[in-house]
Amino acid sequence: MAGRLLQPVELTASGRPVFLPGEVECALQSAVDLECEENPNVPTIKCSLLILTTNRLIFVDESCSTGGRAIPLAAVVHLFPPKKSIKSMFASPRIRVQVSVSPDGRVVDKGSRSIVLTFVLRGKHDPDAFYGRVWEVLKSRSWESSAPAEPSGGELREADVARLSGGVRMAGVSGILRKEQEIWESTDKSLQEAFHDLNALMSKAKEMVQLAEKMRQKLLLGPGAHSGAANDEDIGSKQEMQDWLLSVGIASPVTKESAGALYHQQLSRQLADFVKIPLERSGGIIALIDVYCLFNRARGTELISPEDLLQACSIWEKFDVPVMLRKFDSGVMVIQSKAHSDEEVFGRIKTLVLRPAALRTGVSASDAAITLGIAPALAKEHLLNAESKGLLCRDVSPDGFRFYVNLYKEIDPRGIYQVKDHGQYSSWVSATAAVG
Repeated sequence: MAGRLLQPVELTASGRPVFLPGEVECALQSAVDLECEENPNVPTIKCSLLILTTNRLIFVDESCSTGGRAIPLAAVVHLFPPKKSIKSMFASPRIRVQVSVSPDGRVVDKGSRSIVLTFVLRGKHDPDAFYGRVWEVLKSRSWESSAPAEPSGGELREADVARLSGGVRMAGVSGILRKEQEIWESTDKSLQEAFHDLNALMSKAKEMVQLAEKMRQKLLLGPGAHSGAANDEDIGSKQEMQDWLLSVGIASPVTKESAGALYHQQLSRQLADFVKIPLERSGGIIALIDVYCLFNRARGTELISPEDLLQACSIWEKFDVPVMLRKFDSGVMVIQSKAHSDEEVFGRIKTLVLRPAALRTGVSASDAAITLGIAPALAKEHLLNAESKGLLCRDVSPDGFRFYVNLYKEIDPRGIYQVKDHGQYSSWVSATAAVG
């Protein structure tokens, strides 16, 4: 079966493939079939999105109903150019690739035999351009220079220690200190070279992202994780450093050059994956303008326009992604998690406005922002939304907006001067009487 022939690929929540360390996306082709003419028993992969990276050829079901499958470029023995004939003018372009397989029929590097697979390009594609792109990647053999993954826990293997120490193993505290000193000297040299000028920075962008990720992991697993003696200032500086490292960059940003006609679709999926961490840190909702700044900062030199961002967000409704674009009545546009519930927010706002101090003086957008853990501008939108639902009343003064719990629903027109001894009205009377 095709599932056993190719290697499985893990997908993100938005349907994008999870790339290997050092792997970069190079080109995309939609509506591509995969056939094995030599073995008719192998089922055909129909209408898939083909993603060419520096390490693999990845097939993703365009409906994202199943996981992805991949052919490692290291397993490619030969790439055949598209055939030029009168017959080929009236049929879908085909590109044939010879790959090595293991005795049990799996595509592997340096297999015992080989088979020929055929890519059938069903959409509007330039087969020669795609063939040339694949050939360039194969010729560069970028997968051989991909950095291997660091061992878990931030520890170095014994062979790595020997390599970093120039082949001489050093034991004891002095050896550990010497090893750490050499690592930091290498890191400092890389940073100086990267920031020497813009060209050097662009050429070392991928290396800097990997370095930042390693530094973030080391911070997470540093001495403070094993001892509770760290003070608040150290914890704050570590958190600030982690936040900075999280926004260093995206290793393989979607570009118009690589994605072509699929640019906005793939940009939308990548954006859905990117906003996951910012949403977790901002209470499940974040302003669109903030996302624009964060996303462009992470993309480095591959900046996008506000129109591209808005179009990428607007097509989320076509995909099964855990985020959505929302527009408040005031016109403010935000990105929020689908798990973010207005009812939950209303419940927290109601708890806030029923506090004795809030019953007397009301709450401002800043007060709600502290309670909800979001920006004051977004907190104000939630307060206005709660007002439209009849939960709050608004007082506008030179000092700004103040919101109070809505007591009109508890006032009986037939006994307007009757003081109740229960409910929210009674709580408000008690709070105001305590001050008077």
